[in-house]
Amino acid sequence: MLEKANLKKTISKENYKEQVKPLQESLAALDGPMKAAGLPVIILFEGWGGAGKGRVISRLILNFDPRWFTVVNTQPPTELERREPTMWRHWLTLPEAGQMSIMDRSWYQEVSILRLEDEVDDLTNLRHMNEINSFERGLTDNGYLIIKFFLHISQKEQKARLEKLDSDKNTEWRVTPSDWRRCRQYDKYCDAFDQMLEYTNTPYAPWHVVSGMNDEVRTLEVFRIVNDSVQTALKLRQEQAASPRPASSVIQPGQYHFISMPKLADVDLSKSLGNDKYKKQLSKEQAHLAELHNTIYRKKIPVIIAYEGWDAAGKGGNIKRVAEALDPRGYEVVPIAAPTKDERGRHYLWRFWRHLPKDGHVAIFDRTWYGRVMVERIEGFCAAEDWQRAYREINEFERQLYDWGAVILKFWIHIDADEQLKRFEDRQNTPAKQWKITDEDWRNREKWPQYEIAVNDMLQYTSTDFAPWHIIEGNDKKYARIKTLKLINEAIEARLDEGKKHQR
Repeated sequence: MLEKANLKKTISKENYKEQVKPLQESLAALDGPMKAAGLPVIILFEGWGGAGKGRVISRLILNFDPRWFTVVNTQPPTELERREPTMWRHWLTLPEAGQMSIMDRSWYQEVSILRLEDEVDDLTNLRHMNEINSFERGLTDNGYLIIKFFLHISQKEQKARLEKLDSDKNTEWRVTPSDWRRCRQYDKYCDAFDQMLEYTNTPYAPWHVVSGMNDEVRTLEVFRIVNDSVQTALKLRQEQAASPRPASSVIQPGQYHFISMPKLADVDLSKSLGNDKYKKQLSKEQAHLAELHNTIYRKKIPVIIAYEGWDAAGKGGNIKRVAEALDPRGYEVVPIAAPTKDERGRHYLWRFWRHLPKDGHVAIFDRTWYGRVMVERIEGFCAAEDWQRAYREINEFERQLYDWGAVILKFWIHIDADEQLKRFEDRQNTPAKQWKITDEDWRNREKWPQYEIAVNDMLQYTSTDFAPWHIIEGNDKKYARIKTLKLINEAIEARLDEGKKHQR
């Protein structure tokens, strides 16, 4: 793509002034419509050192109300950030609806400059680029506008600009040994940039390669593209609001190997465990988990445990028995309630990325991202196309966690309707438990058949070989607790055994 950029284009000062003024006025008028439409915009700048990223960003933001944008200066990942999945830190910078994020470098560092300087192998780099494509598709599918610029200059021009900066005491700090190395190895970096641009140039987030050789040409082109892109996105939103697209009835969960799961109606809930046997097994499994927790901390293996299930199925008691075995410094229980205003204004997965554990730590989610395909689906909190698309988005999310090295455990705590009614009545009739029962619980119970269909779909389309579902028979809480602990221990042991094989 870089060879197609016209690096010889120039413009007179008079023509520039004539063309830039209406663009500035049009850009300045975008704040209100963007906020009214709830359009989140990401404008990212990549390119050569010295190509003018900082200068063009400075000019661009002068057109906008500073209350509605944030400038993100993306540096190479810190040691703490390297303990998280590659895309983790970039999820945290997402703007909310009606806001704009302007990025001086972005997630593309990892698949260009850092690919070479960290000596990332080709297979890992390909996986990272696939993660980026999935990330950007997921954002645009959920209403984001992504505008991507690559500022291109020749090696000769880069060298001249670096020398000029280096010769002035006020600007020499801006030139680093890395800048000079990249300039000397221009062709090598150019190949890496070209591969990145070609692979991640998608219909939903295309690249705009802009010449950085001439200041005025660069400014005009960036201004035009931003103005046209935002105007087009706003117009499209108006058209979709006026004539909504018919929802597809086809669920496409992605190309994965799925584990066959039984229908909930076919699960035997008669399994139980006597009190004496329960106490012995609880002590044994908790002691084993405590030992494994030390091992995964030492080996920096993250563990993510996701709990879903019927109201009153016993998730809280189950989580408590798992947490009792863990060092409190090395785990977090994340209770998931209805999304806050900040959370509703961003991609629905944003709030879950924020709570991922560091490597070597454990995150226990009391309800999860699967709310998208259950409560949001049934209560109409999202459109049909949103929850139908979510199966693939969730599978991609969990695949990234697995590729990062995480052990992923997903539990559906299952009880029958009679057992739920019994537990509801017990809560209602016991003063110390009354806080656990709400009107919403009773309303949800009335929708049991709808939830059962949704749960069966969830199990069918998201039980993958890297993140399978486990149905936990929960009519007997003791049995459910022991089964869950055993499954956690087995999964961690399997991951440790896998690591030993790789070491050989």
